Amino acid sequence: MSSRASPKVAVLMGGPSAEREVSLSSGRECAAALRDEGFEVHEVDAGRDLASVLMALSPDVCFNALHGRWGEDGCVQGLLEWLGIPYTHSGVLASAVAMDKERTKDVYRRHGLPVVDSILAARDDVRQRHVVEPPYVVKPYNEGSSVGVYLVGEGANNPPQLSDDMPETVMVEAFAPGRELTTTVVGDRALGVTDILTDGWYDYDAKYKPGGSRHVLPADVPDMIAAACLDYAVRAHNALGCRGVTRTDFRWDESKGLAGLILLETNTQPGMTPTSLTPEQAAHAGMSFGALCRWMVEDASCHR
Repeated sequence: MSSRASPKVAVLMGGPSAEREVSLSSGRECAAALRDEGFEVHEVDAGRDLASVLMALSPDVCFNALHGRWGEDGCVQGLLEWLGIPYTHSGVLASAVAMDKERTKDVYRRHGLPVVDSILAARDDVRQRHVVEPPYVVKPYNEGSSVGVYLVGEGANNPPQLSDDMPETVMVEAFAPGRELTTTVVGDRALGVTDILTDGWYDYDAKYKPGGSRHVLPADVPDMIAAACLDYAVRAHNALGCRGVTRTDFRWDESKGLAGLILLETNTQPGMTPTSLTPEQAAHAGMSFGALCRWMVEDASCHR
């Protein structure tokens, strides 16, 4: 970051992914908070001309508020490395690996972190037959925010009719029953454990529409489970080589105790919207939204 009195921050938002609207919301919230913190802020809707826009703007830091493909999978991180502009969140490799759900699971397994079984399968095969025994979940292997998630219940007669906008290869994952828990990591510190309550599946609407879900913070879980979530989240963050802020999601089958806790994924670009989990956990840990955004800017660098 330069030594100018009011560092110039470009907040990257929008973009072409399926999570564009969430990213726009995250970006606006972060831009407003950074202005309140005294930064010179420019909101940039990331398009194909992003390189030329950033070269003309010449920011001291890029605050990456992009979600989904291109913004969260190492692509924009590589561009920022090429341009030599310090940026927030994880670097090229960690972003790419964490966005690929199957490779993420490979890393988890190698580091002794618990996951459920899954396979990669052709979209057309999944439409035609049960490629694994129900119940199971079908999801893109490289999207987030529960975009394109199909739940196939136990005893289902027919395979899911996946939409044409699903990728040609999808992840088919054994359904993990239980409660939805999540933990944010800031730097090397796990902030807390949230229990996410919904009336149904924790899908895109439940995540982002007001009233779509209820967050219990701190989660009403045994101390052993809370401690495991904090430990696993930091271990996942480090195993993937992440930097800055991440959020790791869990499922916990309380009938099995600690053996019922499994990792689902690690989000390298957690949502920063008014209903998002990471700002809630930061506030509960004593860090205001503005302070969280400031920390992320001050943590920014290249070679992440």
